[in-house]
Amino acid sequence: QYLRPFLIGRNVDEIEDIWQSSYVSSYWRNGPVLFNAMSGVDIALWDIKAKRAGMPLYQLLGGKVRHGADCYFHASGTSFSEVEDNARRAMEQGFRHVRVQVTTPGYAGYGAARSNAPTTGAHDEVVGPTNPIEIWEPAPYVRLVPKLFEHLRNKLGDDVELLHDVHERVTLNQAINLAKSLEPYRLFFLEDPLPPEENDHFRLLRQQTSTPIAMGELFNTQHEYVPLIRP
Repeated sequence: QYLRPFLIGRNVDEIEDIWQSSYVSSYWRNGPVLFNAMSGVDIALWDIKAKRAGMPLYQLLGGKVRHGADCYFHASGTSFSEVEDNARRAMEQGFRHVRVQVTTPGYAGYGAARSNAPTTGAHDEVVGPTNPIEIWEPAPYVRLVPKLFEHLRNKLGDDVELLHDVHERVTLNQAINLAKSLEPYRLFFLEDPLPPEENDHFRLLRQQTSTPIAMGELFNTQHEYVPLIRP
């Protein structure tokens, strides 16, 4: 309903102009709410164009360059051995890329199974000041993750590509320290070491480590991507 004035009566071929006018003219611009709606409109317009052309959309965008894409498996656990077992299970299923996450003992889990914390039915315990055992602390996490990868490389070898997601929960200095500590274990990538509001820090991180960095799932527009790839 909010985007309706920018869409009704427009020529469906004017895809770029519709996108730009919806973005620039909207008062509540930027943010995932607006761009979730705009992306739906954009996808629909490109789908219309491809259907009218009688070909798959990828042909209009330059054609196929790959015939398949690897997927990665999530392997998490409350201990190194549990993560290892889950990673082995993924490898047995044919996965060549595995994202590994482990709970930091005594701290809130995010992206990994919680550290033996019981559930109480429909909702877990509320994390916060009244439940200090579940408060997140990045320093123990930064010390733990390299030990996880040392364990996994020793047990799984080098034939599997390992990934890890930081979930933007460390400082720049901690991110640099973590990425450098992980270099011997040859990660396929280290995901989201810093939050999107700290885009300027990625250049500093990139200069300090050879560990590949993945970032972008929290971005909303090309205006956040372009500065990271511009020379």
